[in-house]
Amino acid sequence: MKVLVVGGGGREHALAWKLSQDRCAPTLFCAPGNAGTAGLGTNLPIAADAIEALVDWAKVERPDLTVIGPEAPLCGGLADLLEAEGLRVFGPNRLAAQLEGSKVFAKEVMEAAGVPTARAATFTDPVAAKAYVRQEGAPIVVKAEGLAAGKGVTVCESVAQAEAAIDAAMCARVFGAAGARVLIEECLVGPEASILALVDGEHCVLLASSQDHKRAHDGDCGPNTGGMGAYSPAPVVTDELWPMIQEQVFTRTLVELQKRGITFKGVLYAGLMLTPAGPKVLEFNTRFGDPETQVILPRLDVDLLPLFDACIDGTLSASMLAWKPDACVTVVMAAGGYPGAYAKGAVIQGLEEAGQVAGVTVFHAGTSLDGGAVVTGGGRVLAVTALGRQLPEAIERAYAGIDCIGFAGGWCRRDIAAKAVATQGDV
Repeated sequence: MKVLVVGGGGREHALAWKLSQDRCAPTLFCAPGNAGTAGLGTNLPIAADAIEALVDWAKVERPDLTVIGPEAPLCGGLADLLEAEGLRVFGPNRLAAQLEGSKVFAKEVMEAAGVPTARAATFTDPVAAKAYVRQEGAPIVVKAEGLAAGKGVTVCESVAQAEAAIDAAMCARVFGAAGARVLIEECLVGPEASILALVDGEHCVLLASSQDHKRAHDGDCGPNTGGMGAYSPAPVVTDELWPMIQEQVFTRTLVELQKRGITFKGVLYAGLMLTPAGPKVLEFNTRFGDPETQVILPRLDVDLLPLFDACIDGTLSASMLAWKPDACVTVVMAAGGYPGAYAKGAVIQGLEEAGQVAGVTVFHAGTSLDGGAVVTGGGRVLAVTALGRQLPEAIERAYAGIDCIGFAGGWCRRDIAAKAVATQGDV
């Protein structure tokens, strides 16, 4: 079986790693992949957003399945084009991917469906946006409307900070066209959690809970990033919350999409704030999260391909999933300067030693091969992931792996999952 994985980050390495363990032993291709996926299959010199080139390759090679990792090709309609060629695709079509591609569309769907979410207003004029901020006061949240690589959200503690965020998005266009329109949202309070669900158009099956760490530095300080680490399960998602999340978030959203003539197949990711009034949706993504994938897939105790096939064929059921009891932690090693400007080409040392630590798997993100050396090629470089019987053991193993690795300018947060241990104990 021939499988194409589109993307080149830590999420795609984790997907390829899990797919490589399937009993059918698929032949893997990754576009463009990274130094990690090169050890699992064939990397293709095609960028993840080079939609025409991807379709041309697929028309010739006819993969049995294409798994689309990043949001850009999904929102660009790659799934639609491949399906038009008679090819099987795991990932939503362009209309369904609007849930991530347009925060305004997602908010409209949630409000129509009765999905609990933050109160928000939308603006195309920075003057009007600033006037609204002054009226509402702070704290308040400014969101670029379109895709911004996970960095388009600014949680503002003051009116001045919110006005600066509006200027950055709408005037300086630091997020490009994604910032032409902004949402100004009330600032919700509570712990966050990530819930991902497999969806086959009619049914959705929730995956194990996880919690991401978006802020760059320890103590949840600094700018937002694509994610500096994650852990699973998230103890803040209690047994009592699961049915509420299933019905109020996922079922209501799918019903509303169906009313609009939109069929969703793939992964629907809900970023939740667990407020005193109950779970509220911060955002939707329409693909596996990064770095959440790196802590969810190692805990999944069944093959991945049957799940993807069921999503495509409309035969998904909760009985198809099984989970290891272990906890899992991933810690992102980033290049110096990230999430701002960063250098590339630093040689990475200690990868083999890290992989020999008990329970550790090193997922590559921004890496490439330079001769025989693995070098840095992105802002988030590696995701050092560890399974443990309980969360403290997984944390200890992940950081033991981190301490084996070095590259010029490399850094990481040192408090991934620490808050969960401090508040919940050994979970």
